[in-house]
Amino acid sequence: MGFCGQIEKVLFDNVGSWIRFVFPDASFNNVFVRPGLCVWHLGNCVRIYLILGAIFCIPTSGWSQSNSENRLSTVEKLAPVGWQNACQIWDWAEPGYQETKSAALLSNWLQESGFQVQRGVAGIPTAFTATIGTGHPVMAVLGEYDALPGLAQRAVPYQQGIDSQSYGHACGHHLFGVASAMAAIALGKEVQAGRLSGTVRYYGCPAEEGGSAKVFMVRDGLFSDVDFALHWHPSASNSAGDRSTLARIAVKFRFHGVSAHAAGAPDQARSALDAVELTNFGVQLLREHIPQDSRIHYVITSGGEAPNVVPDFAEVYYYVRHPNAKVVRELYQRVLKCAQAGALATETRLETVNEGGIMELVPNNALSSIVIEKLRSLNDLRYGPDESEFALKLQETLQNPNDLSIIQLVVDRSGEVSKGSTDVGDVSWVVPTAGFTTSCWVPGTPGHSWQAVACGRTEIARRGMILAAKVLTESGAAIMQSPAVIQSAKQELQRRLNEQKYDPLISPDQQPPLNYRRPAKGTASD
Repeated sequence: MGFCGQIEKVLFDNVGSWIRFVFPDASFNNVFVRPGLCVWHLGNCVRIYLILGAIFCIPTSGWSQSNSENRLSTVEKLAPVGWQNACQIWDWAEPGYQETKSAALLSNWLQESGFQVQRGVAGIPTAFTATIGTGHPVMAVLGEYDALPGLAQRAVPYQQGIDSQSYGHACGHHLFGVASAMAAIALGKEVQAGRLSGTVRYYGCPAEEGGSAKVFMVRDGLFSDVDFALHWHPSASNSAGDRSTLARIAVKFRFHGVSAHAAGAPDQARSALDAVELTNFGVQLLREHIPQDSRIHYVITSGGEAPNVVPDFAEVYYYVRHPNAKVVRELYQRVLKCAQAGALATETRLETVNEGGIMELVPNNALSSIVIEKLRSLNDLRYGPDESEFALKLQETLQNPNDLSIIQLVVDRSGEVSKGSTDVGDVSWVVPTAGFTTSCWVPGTPGHSWQAVACGRTEIARRGMILAAKVLTESGAAIMQSPAVIQSAKQELQRRLNEQKYDPLISPDQQPPLNYRRPAKGTASD
């Protein structure tokens, strides 16, 4: 055994932890370099341990554990104000691109915590970034805060709407935005204290539900210096893994016709509603001839207001989805032909309004393996008597309720393709990205339901939100301190892309659809 080997043995025997140096492709993993402990020479891979370090060193495992305890303690201290903020955003329930108060609350909170805030990024008034620290690695923490229409609901286990309110947080974005902010603040404190090197940046991302804000943020270069990104989402279960999602194009077909009395002068009218119906009928026939795993769905957002008036304006809103963005582009062209045919047959004018498109999520096992380990080790979710009572009552309204004990489990979703879509997909094409879910809803609760809204202001949601903040914090800290993991994640992204270039599902000159949640032009609301 050489001199360095003897010193290593002394350190192992006396410290109780092994310091490993790994040199894959001149990178390293799990390296803790502290004054008086070690000096690392990469050129000839010589490890020199100073005698002073052998005598006075503190076990690395204990030092790391202490930092972890500090971070988790910070999250716990942030929990009261975090829950207060989440409840406030739940109460406001603001539409996509109109989250003025929610964005202000979150950005101000981060600014007061020492972050440098840039508001109105990517030409979006309610989008912002909040940055703390300098240099690399640069970690992106994604946050969302938009609500969904037609789902206003009180926090009770039975359906009860809210007068004069339409929107509700049926996807839990009030929790999403706040937990991500809590994690960013906790990591920011580590950076400020000198226990963590690099940059932590929170991305305030509005209008995830159809507005695709992240696509425009990526296009404007806001992620150009980021090394990796983490995100999460409220759910009815805890899960993680390297899974993907569906790519999606959103489009509104607006038809402009000629109005007339439906009984007295129908021959003089050209029905915009007929054009919508012909479009939809064409798409129904198209469904037989499209690839498996495709999804095409629509809602008629405007179709006239009186049966004795032939509508001169009508609008139908379409989503086209598939696991591969290339297929989505092709499907969209076929759906567009149905709309063009509808306009041609009814002698109406077609106006196409592209609301945005989002890419499929590119999985990343290098990051996901760390995230799922943290989720499993930190998951402490349990229902008390009050939560169990609420959950059992709410489950009476569910079609497929699950056993309440599943909140104690973590499901590995690796290899799966989610049936949903997210603009996080565009981020994942340019930056290694990983995410997870925590149980913030009663098991069996579907997303985009009144039951999800009801859960969102309960202790069930609060506990799931805090767990998410802890997992983001610990995953982020572990990855930021592991250059080899970051390098591996970047290499994995390039392998998965297989020389494909990021080509977003929006046109180069397309602007954020800031009014996509507002009534369409041509309706009586104007």
